[in-house]
Amino acid sequence: MKRLEWYIARRYLSSRKRGRFLSFITWIALGGVTVGVAALVVVLGVMNGMQEELREKILGATPHLLVLQQGSSLRLDGWQEVVRRTEEVPGVLAAAPFALTNVSVLRTGSEYNQSASLFGVHVEEGKLPVTDTEADILAGYHSLRTPASGLPAILIGSRLAARMNVFPGDTLVLGGLENLRFDPLGNPQIPFRQFEVTGTVTTGMYDYDIENLYASLEDVQEILGLRTTDRVGGVAARLEDPWDAPAMGAAVQDALGAPYITETWISQNQALFSALALEKLAMGLILFLIVLVAAFNIVSTLVMVVVDRTREIGILKSMGMKDKMVLNVFMLQGLWIGIIGTTLGLILGAALATAIDRFRLIEIPPDVYFVDRLPVSLNPLDMGLIVVASILVAFTATIYPALQASRLEPVEAIRHE
Repeated sequence: MKRLEWYIARRYLSSRKRGRFLSFITWIALGGVTVGVAALVVVLGVMNGMQEELREKILGATPHLLVLQQGSSLRLDGWQEVVRRTEEVPGVLAAAPFALTNVSVLRTGSEYNQSASLFGVHVEEGKLPVTDTEADILAGYHSLRTPASGLPAILIGSRLAARMNVFPGDTLVLGGLENLRFDPLGNPQIPFRQFEVTGTVTTGMYDYDIENLYASLEDVQEILGLRTTDRVGGVAARLEDPWDAPAMGAAVQDALGAPYITETWISQNQALFSALALEKLAMGLILFLIVLVAAFNIVSTLVMVVVDRTREIGILKSMGMKDKMVLNVFMLQGLWIGIIGTTLGLILGAALATAIDRFRLIEIPPDVYFVDRLPVSLNPLDMGLIVVASILVAFTATIYPALQASRLEPVEAIRHE
């Protein structure tokens, strides 16, 4: 009997001489589901791609964990002991001191000043680097060795170099804004120091490439006035699992005790990732309305089928077809539209998403979106949710017209004109 119900359902979805319009509206309903599912696949893939791209870029240039010392000076004493104790915590691959300060940058021969963030990195041969930038320095892709001029070396973000028209070999004058001092007369004095540019760094993250400078830890300590006391800004750590950073931060803090605190890369970028997650949810709900509109098309299609086939339904019921079988006929029609439309939408959406990602079809302003292209990443869990939701909506849309058809009285249906 199942074959009979499916045979009738297929016949009712097809056109006939008196009802060609029914076939047309069936394809309209099918197209609505297809477009809605394809739009959901592409948009959610883009949101996932943005999140993954940002995470990769942030993890490439940011330590997984920071150890800081509480106090008004925001400086850390005895960093050697802190590094040793941090590396003893299971799950920590490497730890190294760092220094960070805001500086004013002036290219020699220019009158243009630019504020920037200066990172003091500590690269030690034979030791695992804390960030990918330090790994590139250790591997020789970037150099912080003292050049022939005798000036300390510095690396500059590629976009900052382009803005200031700076090239390797140029000299920069850096002023330490955090090491402000006053002379006996009360006049402010800012320590200035010259550096020679030995290369540019590209992380792919606009905010980093337009703002960051990298120099050796000792040279940054000199600008901050910390060289004599050998104090640093903090200790950075690399973890076996970056996603376990919150738990590892608590473990490191317990191992070190007061006055040390920890910050993770997740907490530092929490606002950004929360905004992306909220945007993904909002876009998903908005585009899901397309599938709901398609569901209304399914309802209207089946209602018109019921009206057009009322006489035939009456004949079938008079020949012994039960109400449940009539109900199944119309539910199968709605499920057919939902399953076929969802399948076509998945194929179309996946193909479009793959083309956007592989061929970099859509470029976006990196100063607004942090990346220079539209990345796409298809998440199997999201696609599974889309399939379930789409088919469920299509099935729900069949209930009303299917019940109306199953309740038709055979005599009244046969007399229907």
